[in-house]
Amino acid sequence: MALQQQVDQDIKQAMLAKDQARLRGLRAIKAALLLANTEKGASEGLTEEAEVKVLQKLAKQRKESGEIYQQQNRPDLYQIEKEELDVIESFLPKQLSPEEVEMAIKGVIAETGASGIKELGKVIGVANKSLAGKADGRTISEVAKRLLTS
Repeated sequence: MALQQQVDQDIKQAMLAKDQARLRGLRAIKAALLLANTEKGASEGLTEEAEVKVLQKLAKQRKESGEIYQQQNRPDLYQIEKEELDVIESFLPKQLSPEEVEMAIKGVIAETGASGIKELGKVIGVANKSLAGKADGRTISEVAKRLLTS
């Protein structure tokens, strides 16, 4: 519940500062958290892990939309998505660099004893759990495939 309280406080500050870009991003976070909370139906609120997943989903949506707007030569809409993405990422845990992800996945491969691409699912499953919130699924998948095929 601490994240929701932090977002509420930041919304008030953004309103006072008349920071429309930050306010849009914060409102998107608040809406997604409220929706996730009602879907879950839990009166005690979301766990920290569930909150991170909601934020990751929002970040992924903004990245994909931004890419589409860039391809369609719409810099005005791309800028809005970029601003919201920056706000959302400020609430996410620090993301690992590609080198750090590769080192972590090498550790997972050694831990699971995976020797080929047939065991990709096992490696990705363990890696997703250990790197939750620190790296996105696409990066984990790409690195694991590359390491298991080489």
